[in-house]
Amino acid sequence: MSTLNRRQWLHRVGWGSALSLIGSNIGLRANASMIATPQAASLTGSPAPLCFNENPFGPSQQVRQAITSAYDDCCRYPFQFIKPLVQMIADREGVTSDQVVITGGSTEGLKMTGLVYGMERGEVVAPDPTFQALLSYAESMGSYIHRVQLDADLNHDLEAMEARITGATRLIFVCNPNNPTGVMIDRKTLRDFTLAVDNRAVVFIDEAYIDYVTDPQHKSAVELVKEGHNVIVSRTFSKVYGLAGLRIGYLIARPDIAKRLLQYQMVSVSVPAIRAAQVALNETDFYADSLRRNLEAKNYVYKLFKTLDLQYVPSHTNFVFFKTGRDISELNQQMLAEGVRVGRPFPPLTDWCRVSTGRMEDMKLFAKALRKVLG
Repeated sequence: MSTLNRRQWLHRVGWGSALSLIGSNIGLRANASMIATPQAASLTGSPAPLCFNENPFGPSQQVRQAITSAYDDCCRYPFQFIKPLVQMIADREGVTSDQVVITGGSTEGLKMTGLVYGMERGEVVAPDPTFQALLSYAESMGSYIHRVQLDADLNHDLEAMEARITGATRLIFVCNPNNPTGVMIDRKTLRDFTLAVDNRAVVFIDEAYIDYVTDPQHKSAVELVKEGHNVIVSRTFSKVYGLAGLRIGYLIARPDIAKRLLQYQMVSVSVPAIRAAQVALNETDFYADSLRRNLEAKNYVYKLFKTLDLQYVPSHTNFVFFKTGRDISELNQQMLAEGVRVGRPFPPLTDWCRVSTGRMEDMKLFAKALRKVLG
């Protein structure tokens, strides 16, 4: 070690080993079959990881440099560095700093909210299927989840969701665009729904995939927060910014709601994550290139599904949901045997499959495997 400085050593041992010394683990849960081997997380090995909706092209070169520079401050507690990031996000979103809550990925924000509003048997209304982190955490607090089946177009059935609100409902969960379907509620429809129900319960709007939305008319639900409504919006750096392994995201809410959520924060993000997020927010080239590559991969699988005469849902995300006509558990194993990991089961739509976009070599491997598996 005498001939190596700390930064050189970190480069030699690798990002994963180094960050394991300083990162935080917030207990992300995944299907065990999806993470059974180290290769599942590999960007270049086999099986091809098309199962977790990651951005395989990140972090960018500038963000990597920021992470490396942050190592010199890893001896310091992160609360000393978080205020500039909070202010940067507040300025970007047009809110005040007391409306921003930095979280360990959007998952911590989801779980914090599930804890707060699921306590004392507070009920939650949510679409089904959707992302489960908030719902499963609320259930562990004793909450009852009103799971409302998606409509015929695989979109939120907002009318049915409103009908399920009771006097005990404390939270309404909306995932927009939705995971696993990739379907988006348009701005006016979501706004009208929120204004109709937010006097009866807080509306949580998960915008993990909003960066991938190409509709120029679509706006973030943060506008509802700025108007003072009972709304929480969650965002993440895990997707388009390519920082899933660093675990950093944020919530936007009214100051009184943000303050309440902060009382139940479970972890603090790391210094490298804070520095990475600051750089990522200002980096336009990598952001634009990630969106371009994502669209290229989506168009590739759209063409594949049309060739194979498979039903699919046009996606506003970095994944595509398509109907295979066979049980997803069976398909998962068959695809894995061909060197590709695809999404887990999303009951009740168990004859559908979610495939993430990735490097084109992985998409071509997916196409080859799917053709073989489906005969």
